[in-house]
Amino acid sequence: MEGLNRMKNKHKTLMIISGVAAAGAALAGAASHAVTNFMMGMALDRQQPKSRICKGKIRQSIRGTSYLQEFLNAVHEAGERLENSDCEKVEITSSDGIPLVGHLHMCQNPKRIIIAMHGWRSSWFQDFGMISDFWNQNNCIVLYAEQRGQNNSGGDYMGFGLLERFDCLDWIHWVNGRFGKNLPIYLAGVSMGATTVLMAAGLDLPENVYGIAADCGFTSAQAIWKHVANNNLHISYGLRRAAANDLCRKKINTVPDAYSTTEALSHCKVPVLLVHGTEDRFVPIEMTYENYQACAAYKSLLVVPGADHGMSYYIDREKYEETAKAFWNLVES
Repeated sequence: MEGLNRMKNKHKTLMIISGVAAAGAALAGAASHAVTNFMMGMALDRQQPKSRICKGKIRQSIRGTSYLQEFLNAVHEAGERLENSDCEKVEITSSDGIPLVGHLHMCQNPKRIIIAMHGWRSSWFQDFGMISDFWNQNNCIVLYAEQRGQNNSGGDYMGFGLLERFDCLDWIHWVNGRFGKNLPIYLAGVSMGATTVLMAAGLDLPENVYGIAADCGFTSAQAIWKHVANNNLHISYGLRRAAANDLCRKKINTVPDAYSTTEALSHCKVPVLLVHGTEDRFVPIEMTYENYQACAAYKSLLVVPGADHGMSYYIDREKYEETAKAFWNLVES
């Protein structure tokens, strides 16, 4: 009888341990799912998910850097000037029915047209405020597009270039309808905007698209999410990849590795200028090296020592402008 009781007690103990383990696994699974939901909400949703951590701290963690106040002040001042400049607000509807907003900045004696795509959770005037005077002084009409899922453009979600590449083509058609096809068009982008214009390189672009300029773009949604999760947030992306793919499919009807800049560039027929800073902690410079190697067309590379994400123009304005003008002169000659 005593032996039987011991066996019963041992069995009961094992059942309790198993129950605790199962409950712990369930809690861990629920926590992991919650983290993945939050990550995907931050990545794709127009409305950022709620968090006890302030939004600025979250973005800083994701980017892996804290910008110097001097740089932030310069961005703010230049952005304010551009936002308050004499731009014409224009609107189109994308090929999939999303209302898109742009801001057209004219110039005297135009020689070219630039379609500029800003980055993730940013704005047209913030990302291009500093370079806008250079473009204007060098006879560039600029269409500053507001990317879908952000600011004044429609859509509930951002697409990390997977959707926005088609918006580029819609804007090109609008520009050609407004100005005709005599002026060369360049696509320009920063960060997610750079990925957008590089992915557009794989589309059938009109003949008056002369070139693409991409500053610190990532290679794919999957690649940047993996990098940020593993290196900046210090959590395993591998454990969350399947759930992230499923959430991405539900939100934007595609998966994060459905297309990449390297795939687009392998079919590219227009010249490409790639720019990246060596100290970029958000998008590693290795991604631009991958893009450079993949590009089948003429390509030019500017690496800016000491520049963090989106800081190349700020760090070395002279070299940046010299490289841009050389690119235009070569392409248009």
